Amino acid sequence: MTSHRKHLVKDFNHFITCYVCKGYLIKPTTVTECLHTFCKSCIVQHFEDSNDCPKCGIQVHETNPLEMLRLDNTLEEVIFKLVPGLREKEQQQEVEFWRRNKSKENSNEDGPICKKARVDEEDDDKGDGDYHRSDTQIAICLDCLRNNGQMGENIVKGLMKKFIRCSTRVTVGTIKKFLSLKLKLPSSYELDVLCNGEIMGKDHTMEFIYMTRWRLRGENVYPMVLEYRPRIDFG
Repeated sequence: MTSHRKHLVKDFNHFITCYVCKGYLIKPTTVTECLHTFCKSCIVQHFEDSNDCPKCGIQVHETNPLEMLRLDNTLEEVIFKLVPGLREKEQQQEVEFWRRNKSKENSNEDGPICKKARVDEEDDDKGDGDYHRSDTQIAICLDCLRNNGQMGENIVKGLMKKFIRCSTRVTVGTIKKFLSLKLKLPSSYELDVLCNGEIMGKDHTMEFIYMTRWRLRGENVYPMVLEYRPRIDFG
């Protein structure tokens, strides 16, 4: 008769703990150059002072190592299943964090990121889809960046409703699809999305941009502003 050995959570600690903080990986984020994974907040903070991987020492990028990070949502789900209560604990800590850091004179709904889910009013009656309504939400202003004489400017217009609220897990790629749909752009038409004048990668999430690129987040300036324009071909 074959016996099945029961594994303890500690048997997997080597694979599900962060090298930097030694705790369980929260929002596990992988460095694409060496495939080492850390908590998102740990690796972002580390890259403020260094361009090297904290575990193996390889140079991740000469100037902007944050571009080489990718969230691992699959690993996050595995960890939450392995460690009882971890998901609920992190959700509660996140709610408390935003409650502590919001402006005292503004309600929770007015801040750039809030726990209460809201969607663009045009999507309110589109059936029973989830739309990540249970996720933390972020308010965004989508501004059309106009450059005089730029090709494609006559095609790319400003949105009639430029303020939206969406999940912090939404990526720039999804924002581009949203813009293309609303502006009725040809499928082959390419857009750039920028924050503070810097072009954002298609895999960047709204939370990642807010925490690492939005320079005014500590000055009670909201919503976060993203600009879009026709893609410029430098070739």
